[in-house]
Amino acid sequence: MNKSKEERLGVEPIPKLMLSLAIPSVIAQLINVLYNIVDRMYIGHIAEIGDIALTGVGLTFPIIMLISAFCSFAGAGGAPLASIQLGRGNREKAEKILGNCVSMLIFFSIVLTVFFMLFKRPLLYMFGASDNTIVYAEQYITIYLVGTIFVQFALGLNMFISSQGQAKTAMLSVLIGAVINIVLDPIFIFLFGMGVRGAALATILSQAVSAVWVVRFLLSSKSAFQIKRKNLRPDIALIGSIAALGISPFIMQATESAINIVLNSGLQKYGGDLYVGSMTILQSVMQLVVIPIQGFTQGVQPIISYNFGAGKFDRVKKTYRIMLAITFSVATILCILTTQFPEVFASIFTNKAELIALVGQVMPIFMAGIWIFGIQMGCQTTFLGLGQAKISLFIALLRKVFLLIPLALILPAVTHNVMGIYYAEPISDIIAASTAGILFLVTKKKILSQESLEKFG
Repeated sequence: MNKSKEERLGVEPIPKLMLSLAIPSVIAQLINVLYNIVDRMYIGHIAEIGDIALTGVGLTFPIIMLISAFCSFAGAGGAPLASIQLGRGNREKAEKILGNCVSMLIFFSIVLTVFFMLFKRPLLYMFGASDNTIVYAEQYITIYLVGTIFVQFALGLNMFISSQGQAKTAMLSVLIGAVINIVLDPIFIFLFGMGVRGAALATILSQAVSAVWVVRFLLSSKSAFQIKRKNLRPDIALIGSIAALGISPFIMQATESAINIVLNSGLQKYGGDLYVGSMTILQSVMQLVVIPIQGFTQGVQPIISYNFGAGKFDRVKKTYRIMLAITFSVATILCILTTQFPEVFASIFTNKAELIALVGQVMPIFMAGIWIFGIQMGCQTTFLGLGQAKISLFIALLRKVFLLIPLALILPAVTHNVMGIYYAEPISDIIAASTAGILFLVTKKKILSQESLEKFG
């Protein structure tokens, strides 16, 4: 490998290193979100049915997020461990981690495809579908599920490219698929008249190309560690370690699915299809805000993991300090933009005046707590990069399971007003991010120690 690329994680100046790794990672994450965002933009502008079709596709989010969550369970669980092993000079262990993650992703793909194909219709109704929107939701998700294996490999295994400091290569794997998706979307949706089905087909074909690119790279000598057949055999102890670390990012995304169900079903109950449609737009904009920050933190994480594994604690400290300053600043700026210009963001996804007006009313409420969310993402990434599974899990559970879901159920029921659902988001963001920051300040000295490092063998 590219020994120089790997070793630079431990020797290159931190600001320069962060810039070289984070920028490609941010671009990759922004491109990745385009897979779904571009679909929604095109779908929302389909003549006559755009708003209903957009609402229908929005109802598939819980399934799509759960599929992505399993990518993170294996990828985000295994990649930091592989990076730590590289820092310790144990390339063979890193390859064994990669091999076991490949096997996990194959298993997940089979189970998820079969399960959702069997139960998609009743699930979509449970998620808040109406008789008007179910047809579009079912059309989209049926085709999307065929490409589950491509999604698992493209997203899950790409994290192993980032973890070895090859951010540009990881970015290219996403860029290739996204460009194909953007080109195919209008062709399938409008030229071929496939509508929602065309959007789904464009998505899975583009994910297939990304998956092939990622696997090909991880089989080559360009990678710091390779996929090898001997390492595909499941190692229960190793899978346990991967799962222990991967459960936190898994819950972060899986609970996003649960949140979507609670929000949409509540909006359908207290408001109707128009309010469900507003949430599709709000969550799309939320992705546009969160994804750049998430991309930045993912790009920085290998620096934390590698230097922790190498025992270079001063470099770890400098990295997370700069990271937290940047994530907080960016989150604040994006919060101001979305709360001040909500109609501009809404018009990207729909031309229906009534829906734009509703989003203009509720977006400043929904996005009001996002300014402090950068602190949570920075702390979460640092804990994850240092292999702290339990703390990462707690932070993941706090915001969504302990705060957002209960509040989204309780507030509208108590107030008898649909607006309570929108207020649940900023309240959860502020409480969870504050808690994560305090927890980080209290525990960082103990975690960043030789004694903590020795637990990784």
